[in-house]
Amino acid sequence: MKKVLITGSTGSIGEAIAREFHRKGYFVYLHYRSDENRALELSDELENSEIIGFDILDRDDVGLKLANIDFDVLVNNAGITKDKLFFWMSDDEWQSVIDTSVNGTYNVTKAVIKNMITQKSGSIVNVASVSGLVGNMGQTNYSAAKGAMIAFTKALALEVARYKIRVNAVAPGLIESEMTKDLDIKSIKKDIPLRRIGKPQEVAECVFFLAEKASFVTAEVLNISGGMVR
Repeated sequence: MKKVLITGSTGSIGEAIAREFHRKGYFVYLHYRSDENRALELSDELENSEIIGFDILDRDDVGLKLANIDFDVLVNNAGITKDKLFFWMSDDEWQSVIDTSVNGTYNVTKAVIKNMITQKSGSIVNVASVSGLVGNMGQTNYSAAKGAMIAFTKALALEVARYKIRVNAVAPGLIESEMTKDLDIKSIKKDIPLRRIGKPQEVAECVFFLAEKASFVTAEVLNISGGMVR
């Protein structure tokens, strides 16, 4: 049975990704940082799964928790937003968003990819954002972080292709989640050609496609925005 690790599994998109891989026959490792109860509830629903808790910014703990597990797929999904116009943005609001998406992705990927190289197979999918493709007002921190993830994806893909490891990214637009619940969706939909926001399941299906089905695709970024970004 193939194994997948999904960081940030307790969020809306992370949970959808976990359910998608479980449906497709994977053993799912559900990562959480603080919401252990939600991780346990999800694990109880998914028969072939296990929770695994660590702070993705704690490099030593990440290495310790992941050292002896061989993953076929890694999905770097964990991320946070702290939106504010740049002039008013605090140092912490900048640093925490950058650290989570960039350094967190580095720490987890570094720990997992060693075994992928040894087994000469594997797939990594990074959950970026359209904000990393085109920028977004009030999100200089988030746009910078997700833009870095996209560049990281492309560079790493070139380095590990010779080991038959593929590295891709998805760039979701507006998706129903904790991050969009307070937005004026009715107004925003006018700027989306498909006239709606996306569902977590639609992101999950794209992640699975890149991880499992797109065997000749690497260093790619799949835009999931309903035509909003083009």
